[in-house]
Order: sequence, then structure tokens, then C-alpha cells
Amino acid sequence: MFYNLKVWSYEAPEDKEDVFASRACPAFLTFSNAAYIVGVTVELPCHCKPQEVQSVVWFFRKHRGSSDETRALTDHHGNKLLDTSQVLHSSDLQSRFSIRLFSLLIFRAAPTDSGLYICGSAHQDFFYGYDLDLQEAPTLSFTRKFSQESRKKRRYRGSFIINSHPLYQVFISFQSWSMCDRCGVPGEQVRVGLCYVHSRFLHVRYRGANQTVASCGSEAVPTSFSLLKQGPKVEVKSCNVTCPNEAPPSSKMIALMAFLGYSSASMPVPVPVFYLSHPAERVLTLGCPGARLNMAVAWDQGAKQIYRSEQTLGGNFSNFSPRIKIDTGHHLVFHPAKTQDSGVYYCWLQGRRAAEIHLLVYLHFGHDQSVWSQPDFPAAIQTVFKSYAVMTALFCLLLICRAGIKHLRETTETHLD
Repeated sequence: MFYNLKVWSYEAPEDKEDVFASRACPAFLTFSNAAYIVGVTVELPCHCKPQEVQSVVWFFRKHRGSSDETRALTDHHGNKLLDTSQVLHSSDLQSRFSIRLFSLLIFRAAPTDSGLYICGSAHQDFFYGYDLDLQEAPTLSFTRKFSQESRKKRRYRGSFIINSHPLYQVFISFQSWSMCDRCGVPGEQVRVGLCYVHSRFLHVRYRGANQTVASCGSEAVPTSFSLLKQGPKVEVKSCNVTCPNEAPPSSKMIALMAFLGYSSASMPVPVPVFYLSHPAERVLTLGCPGARLNMAVAWDQGAKQIYRSEQTLGGNFSNFSPRIKIDTGHHLVFHPAKTQDSGVYYCWLQGRRAAEIHLLVYLHFGHDQSVWSQPDFPAAIQTVFKSYAVMTALFCLLLICRAGIKHLRETTETHLD
């Protein structure tokens, strides 16, 4: 979230060496173009600042906005540092922004976060700027081999040209395939293709090292280029790799496991265990602890693997949206979470199991909700009444049996007399 009420900053200790002293800031503020896919964690380093400046402030302005719309950017924790490994989940993602050692971190970046970011001071001195373009992928392609349509497209430096115009060319630049996200079981590989434009008419202030290329959502692209509506692409392909040989355990560990009655082959691989509770009927987002940009991430629901290729129908997110899916930022998202989702979940990082998450989804009643409004309430009432009826019938049956046995005993005693 963005605020204009108070400016928060991170102040460096004065007794530490200033690593920024060797790099001078540009005399004329320019913006480095940076493009990412929606959902990832974005880090924007403040690459330069004057040596005498001990604290920085980050400013934000949306693309095509006026200078009056520039606002100070802060998180809900002020200058508190936020460790990404501790960001396990969030439903409303109120803590998506953080300042760490002059760098700005944006967790689960959204399309509305696109704009100009400036590292400066509280006195409105500007040191370094970014032209951030966050692109949302509407499609997910499960790739077995290149289609004939892809082969027909011309290539621009290893990328696919999707639109050619006398003034510009639009192309998709693909990153390299990630490593297989699982080992020992079938896994997936992912690669992201972002949209870029090649033109000699880009704005000089917003271009990067390549003066003729910028991302499609960059402010360097003239507004007259009205055909740049192409979004990024995410491709997925299956893979299957064997797990690498683990380092043998120490002799002390082997002796301890033998004393406890375990063999070395049955020794469990230690992974961090997390416990999480969340109210039902609300959106839940699970993040794999320790995951970073461009890491291969996979999710398991107990013994069942969750695959991205199962999330699409015809390769389009809009045609088929499962309630539980992996988003483009590799988070496990529940739309919404339900009580039956309670259980154990595992996440994989770089082909190895990295965390075990015990999830408990419980019923939650808000201020404007009552027990009568719950969709499961009629079924619960029927179950209670059925159980009560069965227990009543059993109780009556026991009474009848007891009375019958008593009557038989009395009849027997009368005959004997």
C-alpha cells in the first residue's frame, strides 16, 4: 500500500563502511527499465547515494502520472526489516513492502505496482530511479514441443517476434528453463517470456543499457504505439530426474538412530515444520520459505502432487480457474480456503523438499455473519437430528430389551413356584 502521511526510511550505522562512496550518482536522473512477471518478489536496490546521506526514502509514481502524484512509499512496519523467509503466508498481503539496507522489496508484486520508483532523501533529493513494468500472464502453455505457429514466427536475438511495424517490433524474450522442481517423482520445468519492444523512438530517459529496447509497459514507449497489448507468457513442461546422493550421516547420528531402532536407510530428511491456522471462506496464500526469484518451486498436498499443467483448460487461465492453484509467483493460492483443505502440505525448492506446513482451516464467523448463514448448517442440523434419532432408538431398544428380560425372569419364577 502507498501512503503520503509519513516518510519511513532505513538509516545506516555511522560506524560501518559506506559501500556507496565509490559510485557517483548521475547528474541527470534517469530510470533503469526493469520488467517482472506478476506475483514474484521484486528487489530494487538503491545503487548510489551521496556519501554524507545516511538514510534514504523511496518515492513512487504511476506510469503517465504527473509529478504532483508522486508519493512516499512505506510499509506497515516503518523501517522494520522484513525477512522473506518469515513471510510464510498472507491473506490480504498488507505487508508487501519493506525497506532493507536502502533496497526496496515488493512481495507478490501486482500489476498496479507498475510505475516509477525513486530512491532519494526526505529533502526530496533524488539519487536513483527505476521504471518498473509488472506484466500479468493470462495464459499458461504446457509445452511438449514447439508448435508450427511458433516455428513460423521470426526470431529477434533468440526471442519470438509477435508484432512488426515500421516504427517498432514487439517480441517475447524467454528466460532459460528452470531446473526440475522435484526429484524422484515427476516434476515440471517453467520458463517465463516477457514482452519487449524494439524501436528507435523510445524515450531516452527511461531506456536501459540497450538504447533501442524497453519492456512493453515501460514509460519509454510512446503513447502513439497503441498495439502493445501483448502480455507475457509462461510455459511449463514435464520432467523426471533422480534425486542426488545425500551426504552420509555422521557416525554419531547413525549410532543414535541404531539405538532408537532405526536403520540408516529409514532416517528422515530434516525439513523445517510450520504450523498455520486460517479462517475458512477467505483467500489464503502460502509461500515457500526461502524461495527467491527464478527458483524452481513445487507444492504437494500430502502425498498428492499439485501440477501447474492441471490448472488450465486449453492453456488459458480465464477459461479454467481451480480453487487451489499455483500462481505465477510460485505461491499456493486457495480461492477460498475450506475446512477440508486442512492437512499437511510440502513445498520443494530447487528440486528438494524444503518445508512441511501443517494447515488448519477453521470456521470463522464475522460481525455480519451468523451460524444460520453458513452453507453447511442445514447438513450439520440433519446430521445432529439423525444422530439424535439413532441414539433415541437405541435407548428405547435397550429399555424394551431390559423390560422383556425382566418379564421373562418373573414368568420363570412364577412357574417354578
